[in-house]
Amino acid sequence: MTFTTRPELRGTFGAVSSTHWLASSVGMSILEKGHTAFDAAVATGFVLQIVEPHLNGPAGEVPIIVTPAGADAPIVICGQGPSPAKATVAHFRSLGLDIIPGTGLLAACIPGAFGAWLALLRDHGTAELEEVLAPAIHYARTGHPLVPRIARTIGEMRELFETHWPSSAELYLPGGVAPQSGRLFRNPQIAALYQQILDHAKSGKDREARIAAALDFWYRGPVAERIEAFCASEAVWDVSGRRHKGLITAQDMAAYAPSIEKPVSVSYGDCEVFKCGPWSQGPVLLQMLQILKGTDIADLDPMGADFVHLVVETAKLAMADRDSWYGDSSDVPVKALLSSGYADIRRALITASASMEVRPGAPDGRAPKLPPLREAGTTAQPGLGGGEPTVARQAALPNDGQGEPALTREGAQRGDTVQVSVVDRWGNMVSATPSGGWFQSSPVIPGLGFSLTTRGQMFWLEEGLNATLMPSKRPRTTLTPSTVYRDGRPYMAFGTPGGDQQDQWQLIMLLRHLHKGMNLQEAIDAPSLHTDHLVASFWPREISYGAVTLEARFPETVRNELAARGHKITVADAWSEGRLAAVAREMDGDVQLVKAGANPRGVQGYAVAR
Repeated sequence: MTFTTRPELRGTFGAVSSTHWLASSVGMSILEKGHTAFDAAVATGFVLQIVEPHLNGPAGEVPIIVTPAGADAPIVICGQGPSPAKATVAHFRSLGLDIIPGTGLLAACIPGAFGAWLALLRDHGTAELEEVLAPAIHYARTGHPLVPRIARTIGEMRELFETHWPSSAELYLPGGVAPQSGRLFRNPQIAALYQQILDHAKSGKDREARIAAALDFWYRGPVAERIEAFCASEAVWDVSGRRHKGLITAQDMAAYAPSIEKPVSVSYGDCEVFKCGPWSQGPVLLQMLQILKGTDIADLDPMGADFVHLVVETAKLAMADRDSWYGDSSDVPVKALLSSGYADIRRALITASASMEVRPGAPDGRAPKLPPLREAGTTAQPGLGGGEPTVARQAALPNDGQGEPALTREGAQRGDTVQVSVVDRWGNMVSATPSGGWFQSSPVIPGLGFSLTTRGQMFWLEEGLNATLMPSKRPRTTLTPSTVYRDGRPYMAFGTPGGDQQDQWQLIMLLRHLHKGMNLQEAIDAPSLHTDHLVASFWPREISYGAVTLEARFPETVRNELAARGHKITVADAWSEGRLAAVAREMDGDVQLVKAGANPRGVQGYAVAR
């Protein structure tokens, strides 16, 4: 075993891995009370909204892969809310826009996270609603110690809050002062809201009725009414440099319910890898695995130039298909995109040199259509952006040593994502990737204490794409949890924040774990990388041709060889690529052994197991 920042945790009772130590500890406390991985995931998710508000919030979204013990395959709970009914290309064009702003209210979609978490609790859990909400209420009411990243982000958002978003200034700049790192920060508005929901739900005659009452309060009651009133009455400054009102109505909220779906999957050796459908970028990982099946990837040095080159060139091809074909549409040729024959055609395009082209394929012989290709640095950027961070595009910017750039080139603070992975003593597993509703993205709704998601910026205003904006349609999200079966049994649940990088980092970890025998922690700790040779999912939707970002721990000889092959190399902080959280299970005789690992980058992710 090589040196790791911490051990791979092993036990028999259960394991929780997430992007914040408080959330992981809460998840384990739920398991300790005799509840399931499903209950623990819900409690963990609600706490993450409080302790990582720059990365997710109550009005965000969450895709969840749910694996009941012994199930032949997982299921997906889609907590990605759709666009409002009033959201049309014509409306945005009438405002003089050719791209959806990354901040403000125009990009707001229906908040899906609350509904998805409660659907998981209702359909698979055993805990009462009060049990899973109590820890979040506690940290919101009594406070949680701010990690340095949050304190710094609030400080950098101060001018925007005070100038344009006064409701955010009221909450995040109490007494006009930016909170300090390590000091307790409170969100009394969310604490009061969740307590109101519990008080309202108490009248339910049984557990299911109480959960239904909470959903009604959110989607057909006071929360929906306040969201509609805020969107209708407040013209909010956004990245376009102008003020716009939102489009969400109470009717949009009332019409929403999370969908329950089958995942998509491919086999890889003795494993089957499951992902969400093409309304997410999840099938990208499956396409990459299909391409790599026919290569010598298993024999390559996972720190070598050949490995990096092959992974990067494979990612370019899969991402080109994502940008051309994916979306919330029945028109996506999923079966063809994931077929072995199609992978053979795509694999043949990889050469010894770095490609500078964007090359979507023609599944079933259909001609691809790409969205606009805007080269990085060429888009007019009048103000604050609103997407998830990438290191390559901001490599020249100051970094706080936690793997996240301090500012974008536009002067914007950007949100990211969190991760929840849980396994329990019975073998139930969950992988969930919550995001959206960051306090950098949109102003706080007074009385609710949270911001709306701006995931709608992932739609295109160009007609004819599967990801073209339409009313009541899900944006093609970057959120992409993963689950792996091994020898026909549930084996691993994992995921990571990181926007367009999520499936790249997951692929690299998975390959190192499966082919090189690295344990979960070794595979997470090992130096990682990503390419930005793709159409960014977040405003301003640019592409960086040939760009590859490597952690500084890659040897200089590897960097030089990759540059010689034509890759445009950026060397990032030594610990900056990925925030993976993983749990796994296997049998040791007739006893289940659980395993867990968590990302050391950002110095806040932790796993708990016993």
